[in-house]
Amino acid sequence: MDSSTSASRCDDDIDILLVTANVGSLFEDPLRLLRPWLVVFLQKVEELQPKFLALHLQEVGGKTYEKSMEYVQEFIRSLCEAPQMLNFEFIRIYMDEDFNSAEHFTALGNLYFVHNSLKNVKMWNFLTHNWESAEGKNIYSGNIETISSKEKSKFPQHFFPECKWSRKGFMRTRWELNNTVFDLVNIHLFHDASNLAACEEFPSVYCKTRRRALVHTLERFHLDEKNGLAPFFVFGDFNFRCDTEGVIKELTENLTAHRIHSMKNDCTKVHYRNSGGDNILTVGKKEFNHADHQLKFKESWLQKFDRELEPLKEFLIEFPIDFSPSYPYEEDPEMPTDYMSTRCPSWCDRILMSVQAKEIVHETESPNIYSIMGEEVCMGDHKEWINI
Repeated sequence: MDSSTSASRCDDDIDILLVTANVGSLFEDPLRLLRPWLVVFLQKVEELQPKFLALHLQEVGGKTYEKSMEYVQEFIRSLCEAPQMLNFEFIRIYMDEDFNSAEHFTALGNLYFVHNSLKNVKMWNFLTHNWESAEGKNIYSGNIETISSKEKSKFPQHFFPECKWSRKGFMRTRWELNNTVFDLVNIHLFHDASNLAACEEFPSVYCKTRRRALVHTLERFHLDEKNGLAPFFVFGDFNFRCDTEGVIKELTENLTAHRIHSMKNDCTKVHYRNSGGDNILTVGKKEFNHADHQLKFKESWLQKFDRELEPLKEFLIEFPIDFSPSYPYEEDPEMPTDYMSTRCPSWCDRILMSVQAKEIVHETESPNIYSIMGEEVCMGDHKEWINI
């Protein structure tokens, strides 16, 4: 499960907790994964005691959403009725679940919980372009296209022509807390379809596609004359990957490449071997396996290859990363800290903010925390992050 958490402070030092989590694998194995996820998440809420909690989910219902959507309602019920959530009297939940609507379906979920101690809370109406007083508990699920307190958009299909049908897009809400205005944007960008294609150059073809969709989103906000531009936090599964070409060069400096060809004579796998003939690294379309896989990618050297955000650092700010990559973790509860040997481990899940949003975050009295949630627990194939 991909996830990240971020908590920050706005006007009058309101404790805010922002969390992003790709929950696709949870709903594919709910009996083993869903309950532990909820336990860890609720423990973190109890520990941090936020007054405003924003949880952004991606891949709600999993890849087999037609079969898994029944678990989503139980997930929402368990979350809302948990003792740790008792004092969050104002709740807004937006679950995009209408998988029959191919042109709109994003499988995104935006969940917001406001503590009863906060009195001056408003939400923006993207249809009337006015503020509305926020109160009560509303859960919007299924087809949510007409709900005007959120804006949702799926990325155009031509952004990712290799994918027959993509669910990638964004969903945002706008808030006013004690006279401080900001947008919260849930985003899910395109993945790497093949390690072999990803390592051909940097930026890879997939990196360029992600960047195009992210720039498209930022431009949309900047050009939105009807709603205007507010400081924004954008957090979700960006699917940012390490510079795979650079990583492989680093790992194979003194190794020899042996290409394995299929019956069609295309390269399906590359073995990098040492002078003794031992396989040290294997790279295939969906295989990325190092001889020291579980330790090698948790070392600090990897971070210099986390480069996807570099061209946009003038517009998007991120707190320093000092934790292990969030993806791809084994989905086995017996192996909670191990990476799968399918992809180069990367920091897929992020919490970013606009320059204007950074200005409303107070860092003096309570330093922000940006870290992984559930580090020692199986949370699916992504881990969650926290920033306070």
